[in-house]
Amino acid sequence: MQVYKLIVQKNDPGELSHFLLKKGFSRRAVNNAKNRGGMLLVNHHRRHTGYRLKEGDVVHFLMGQEKENPALRPSDKPLEVVAEASDYLVVNKPAGLLSIPSGFHHEDAVINRVLSYFQKQGADPAYIKPHIVTRLDQDTSGLVLLGKNAIAHDRFAKLGKNRFIKRYHAIVHGNFPEDELTGLIDKPLARVGETVKREVNPNGQKSLTAYRVIDQVPGASLVELRLLTGRTHQIRVHMMSLGHVLFGDDLYGAKDHFARQALNCFYLSFPDPFSGKKQTIELPDPKDMQDLWRKLQEQAGK
Repeated sequence: MQVYKLIVQKNDPGELSHFLLKKGFSRRAVNNAKNRGGMLLVNHHRRHTGYRLKEGDVVHFLMGQEKENPALRPSDKPLEVVAEASDYLVVNKPAGLLSIPSGFHHEDAVINRVLSYFQKQGADPAYIKPHIVTRLDQDTSGLVLLGKNAIAHDRFAKLGKNRFIKRYHAIVHGNFPEDELTGLIDKPLARVGETVKREVNPNGQKSLTAYRVIDQVPGASLVELRLLTGRTHQIRVHMMSLGHVLFGDDLYGAKDHFARQALNCFYLSFPDPFSGKKQTIELPDPKDMQDLWRKLQEQAGK
């Protein structure tokens, strides 16, 4: 059972329930603590949610059990955990793997593999249960952040998406002119009919992508990108809108033989909502993208 300790400050809300909501605990988490095996303690005494707090009080939140999902099954397939804390972990997702299960792939996604990882550690599934915080498209590889329980997920959600810095590498068709080697793409995106595709559309959602070209060879460029908003297919459509479709991205018109869109989230930075410390993780691109860029360089004689 996870226990959270909080100290009441001068300007904190008076009622225990309002105090907990301010600190990032959802109503669901508070109800679980009250009714599903947890406890709410103030100065080591059990208190109801309407209890009036005063400055200096010590609140202990003992999380309750989460509802089980009988359809969620563990998968013993490989999982690369690159960072772990008591409340969250970061994994390196391979291309081809969903972040969360779908109706067509319900037995093997990041969530399923993390569930198996927890079970092997002997974790109690009533208290330790994976929740995706940052997700990636199925055929995009790279860093994914997960909370170990609903409370961790709620705390991360309360931070706001702008507190998460995600940087990607992409290999795209074509070359950029000298005056466009860096830029900010500000083009709204919308769904194309009832399909999964997106398009630049003046009536769409505001979408911002910052980019810089790292290297170029004839007919191809290696680009670093940062998402400033998190729209579906944002990088893929923004690059296409500049005339630079990602290698392997046949959904948006790529004509090559790379097996998936050449896109990898290599950098993730976020504030730990429990300690307040900034966490930064950075990894090399996967072998398939490294091999692709090396092949393109060799073909160019570099």
